[in-house]
Amino acid sequence: MFRFALVGGVNTGTFFGCYLLLHPWMPYFAAYSLAFILSMIGSFFLNTYFTYRTRPTWKKFALFPLTNVTNYLVQSVGLYALVTWAGMDDRIAPLVAAVVAIPFTYLISQRILVPRSTGRPADAPGPSGPGSETDERHPSRLA
Repeated sequence: MFRFALVGGVNTGTFFGCYLLLHPWMPYFAAYSLAFILSMIGSFFLNTYFTYRTRPTWKKFALFPLTNVTNYLVQSVGLYALVTWAGMDDRIAPLVAAVVAIPFTYLISQRILVPRSTGRPADAPGPSGPGSETDERHPSRLA
């Protein structure tokens, strides 16, 4: 959980920095969307290598943004509500909306990135080597 929070902080900083850089040249929601996509790509690699210490694969890379649709929707609705209904500054509202979405992001990313149990007890010996769960937990190239 600590590593997830640390990666989340880095990712939020990356997102917010990209948003602030893009905001002067485009509408706030377009800047928000592009910053979200850029930070999500970085988040995938930080979470696979650092948080969950698992091997990134093209399948996980494809699923990661799909599962973050929930996160995007939570943040988008929050952003719209904070700016339109609460009158919050559109430079600060994305940060607040991102904080609200953290629990959703954690559950979804863990579900996608962490290998599932094979049904064996945790202490039972299992297969090892290429393609096994043991191999899956070691960082390597995107394959």
